Amino acid sequence: MSRSGYLLGLLLLFVATAALADELPFDLRGHAVQGGLLRGHAAPGVRVWIEGVPVKVAPDGAFLIGFARKAPPRVKIEVAASGAPRVTHSFAVGQRNYKIQNIDGLPDSQVNPGDAALKRISRDSATIRAARLRASDTPLFSGAFQWPLAGTLTGIYGSQRILNGAPRSPHLGVDIAAPHSTPIRAPADAVVALVHEDMFFTGKTLILDHGHGLTSVYAHMSTITVKEGQPVAAGQVIATVGQSGRATGPHLHWGVHLNGVGLDPALLVDDTP
Repeated sequence: MSRSGYLLGLLLLFVATAALADELPFDLRGHAVQGGLLRGHAAPGVRVWIEGVPVKVAPDGAFLIGFARKAPPRVKIEVAASGAPRVTHSFAVGQRNYKIQNIDGLPDSQVNPGDAALKRISRDSATIRAARLRASDTPLFSGAFQWPLAGTLTGIYGSQRILNGAPRSPHLGVDIAAPHSTPIRAPADAVVALVHEDMFFTGKTLILDHGHGLTSVYAHMSTITVKEGQPVAAGQVIATVGQSGRATGPHLHWGVHLNGVGLDPALLVDDTP
C-alpha cells in the first residue's frame, strides 16, 4: 500500500474536530478518532481530565489527548479554570475498521520463542516501559511532525497480525520499507530516551521522548547515530534502515505512544496526498 493511499483512506474516514473545538474553552488540533492524537492549548492555569484521568498541562497551556485502538464511541472531557469547578463535555470518537495482515516465512523461533527467548522478551519489554516512564515535562510536540523517511508502507496501524498462520497482537505502528542504510530522521524535536543494540523482536531499537508522555519508537535499524540523553531536532538523522530483530526485509517500524497507549503515527504528520 502506498503512503498516499493510506492517508487518503484516513481522510475519507475521519470526521473533522472543528465543531468539537468550538465547544471547548481551548484550541485543539488533530483527529478525535481511534488511534488519533489531539494537541490542545488552553489558558494558563486550566486543568483537564479525560474520562476522569488528569491530563498533564504545561505552564503555557499545552496538553495532549490520545485515543487507543479500541477507544469507545464517546468520551468525557472535563475542564476547570483556576479556582473554578469542572465543566463536563462529551464528544464522539471516530471508529475504524482494521485490516488483517498475513506475514509468512518467519523463523519458528521468532513466532514461538522458547523459555530463554521469553525471558529476554520480558526484559526488553521492561526496558521499553521504563524508558517511556521517564518522559520529560518539556512539551516538544507543538511543531509539525514529518515522516521519518520516504518509502512504501508495508504495515499499517491497528491491523491484526497473522504470523506464519498464527494470530498475534495488533500492529501498533506503521512499517515503511526502504533500501538498507537509508537515513531515518527525527519526525519532531525530542530527547533520546533509549538506545538498544539488540532486542529480540525489534533488533536495534530507539525511543524518542517528545514530552508529556508522548514517545516514538524506531525498530529494525542497521545503525543508530544518536545517544541516550541527546537532544535531537526535527529532520536530524537518528539511524539507518536495517533488518535487525524479527523482520523479513529492510524496513522501519515507527510507533507512537502516549502514556503507554499506542497511537497511529500516520495521523501525526501534516502532509496530505
